[in-house]
Amino acid sequence: MRAARWTRGFGLVAGLAIMLAGCALLAPLPPEASLESRLAALPRAGLPLEHDVLIHWNAHQVPFIEAASDADAAFALGLVHAHLRLGQMELLRRISQGRISEMLGPLTVDIDHSLRILDFGRAALAIEAGLAPETRVWLERFVDGVNHYLARSEALPHEFAVLGLEPEPWTVRDLLTVGRLAATDVNWFVWFRLWTLRARPDWPALWARLVRGGGASMPSFAAGDELAALTELLAGVSRSGSNTLVVAPARTANGGALIASDPHLGFVLPNLWLIAGLKSPSYHVVGLMVPGLPFFALGRNRHIAWGGTNMRAASSDLIDVSGLAPAQVTTRREIVRVRWWFDSEVAVRDTAFGPVISDSPLLKGPDGEAVALRWVGHQASDEFSAMLRVNRARNWREFRAAFRGYAVSGQNMLYADTAGNIGQLMAVRLPSRAESELPPMIHAPGEGEAAWAAPVEVDGLPARFNPPRGFLVSANNRPSETAVPVGYFFSPDDRVRRITALLSARDAIAMADVLAIQTDVFEPTAAAINGAVLAALDRLGAETGLGAAAREVAAAMRAWDGRYDANSRGAVAYEAFLSHFIAGFYGPRFPDGELSGFTSVAKMGLFLPEDIAAAEPAALERTLAEALEKAAPAFARFENWGEMHRLALGHPLSRVPLLGRRYDVVDLPAAGSRQTVMKTNHAPSDERHEAGYGSQARHVSDLSDPDENYFVLLGGQDGWLRSS
Repeated sequence: MRAARWTRGFGLVAGLAIMLAGCALLAPLPPEASLESRLAALPRAGLPLEHDVLIHWNAHQVPFIEAASDADAAFALGLVHAHLRLGQMELLRRISQGRISEMLGPLTVDIDHSLRILDFGRAALAIEAGLAPETRVWLERFVDGVNHYLARSEALPHEFAVLGLEPEPWTVRDLLTVGRLAATDVNWFVWFRLWTLRARPDWPALWARLVRGGGASMPSFAAGDELAALTELLAGVSRSGSNTLVVAPARTANGGALIASDPHLGFVLPNLWLIAGLKSPSYHVVGLMVPGLPFFALGRNRHIAWGGTNMRAASSDLIDVSGLAPAQVTTRREIVRVRWWFDSEVAVRDTAFGPVISDSPLLKGPDGEAVALRWVGHQASDEFSAMLRVNRARNWREFRAAFRGYAVSGQNMLYADTAGNIGQLMAVRLPSRAESELPPMIHAPGEGEAAWAAPVEVDGLPARFNPPRGFLVSANNRPSETAVPVGYFFSPDDRVRRITALLSARDAIAMADVLAIQTDVFEPTAAAINGAVLAALDRLGAETGLGAAAREVAAAMRAWDGRYDANSRGAVAYEAFLSHFIAGFYGPRFPDGELSGFTSVAKMGLFLPEDIAAAEPAALERTLAEALEKAAPAFARFENWGEMHRLALGHPLSRVPLLGRRYDVVDLPAAGSRQTVMKTNHAPSDERHEAGYGSQARHVSDLSDPDENYFVLLGGQDGWLRSS
């Protein structure tokens, strides 16, 4: 909360709100629930079904639904989603609609205002009107299942009591809006972080360097900042990362195609995925689903398997609408309901180019500036029909055709089938921009209008099918060359290079090899930066005169192999050094909070070695020595990387100060880092810290065997608090 918002009266009321929140948080936790008691809670009476439906549940409360009709299958799927994750679904629904303050009170009004501007439901009515008939029936019956649970369940999840939620029937429009939330454009996070840097005199050169470097766009986020909180909220629920690999039979030990998918989302309980299986006349599928979305985002059916990684597609433009005539800007006023306080009225301005995102109270630009957000996701498209077609596809031709009409979020989709084929395609709708050496961050009105009028989709973008080397890998890296720019900000190549190297090292790749790859913790970028630092130390003789503790840090860095094992001492030395070196090296150039914006977007594996090589020797020597000295206390304090780098799991309510502690579940030592294959992302730090997002679910299948399917779900399947 910015200090300017804290008047004495508001502070008193905010304090009262916190006390009221505390009373709500003191509501008794539900009793411990066994698998048997949880399954007994599933409503069975009065189900509006055409035929009997059978649901098999395993010991992990993973359901497999068998239904004689697709409509019954969709109803049962909605019933199961609500049974497992209704509390989580309600949170996602309210986030997607900018209704957080109804749950948390006056401190989140600015975030709700910003979400209202982003308007994830903007295209929902048009999408609903254009749904294919079979999709409409599927979504309506899924909603019927959710609402039946909501109306017939004997007890609602704990979140309803604590957050003051009143039961509200779900609608198809709710599903579509949550779907758009999950399709958030990750480029927004880049722009949000760079927003204030545009006032710098060197901004044109800085922007040019960031774009040419294809900077990384998904770091961890600083605590306590409202814009960071909004960014973390959106990033945590969107499919912003991931690794996926497919291997053709010619390269496997058993002669069947293999697939492994590792989606990267936030570390939170319940998990942002659930596992389910389904058999009906049109479907025979098992995989991972987003709670509240009635399709399998990754998984397999009897014929094919699929996974995806975020393309970091350029699906949005920022448009300077400051010069538009008043008649070209419309304003609507919306009421933000606020728990424990007066409701708040917010203004949302709109233009032909999109909503005026610069009106967000979390973004500060020059006085009088108005910037609109033009997003493909604000236009009608039908991702639900596309994914349902994928779920029932039988071959590469049907798989590729399924994505016609798919728009957001852009995904690199990988494919394998039981016939031994593998492939990769780009599922996205993009403005057909001309290739540009340097796109502006903010465009002039009308600039690129023709590109938006004639977008390119899956059939106009390259695809790969049965490549000669026998495998395909995607990890949010820069894609193949295309006729139009796909994007500008991609992940570093660490994960795709590492997976490629591990696959290339074997002629006969076994399932055990694929499983081992999922837990690999070597980071090429960190090894390269560490090497550049050590070379500079040697060149400058910077270790001369260091204290004994600082020399120990340098020695540990020299012995480090670039692996972030939980028991690694070298990882502690490197990360403690790196946090201080970045601050000392770049801090003078990026004062007043600008440093985090730069380092979060810059591809440091490229920038740091270049800048170290070009630095003035005396200043570099001083900065290196100071960073080693400052790293020494952390190196002495933490015995290994796992003591410093933590995987803390808890319900979102665990973030409430003091009273949220009872919603904590575990705090574990974590391996991995920012760009390791087993990703546990974090910001540079010499303190004990928590990983923000990364590897929290997995799907691995051998296509030669319909029963050879493995899933990982961090935190388990059931979202009911205190469920076994």
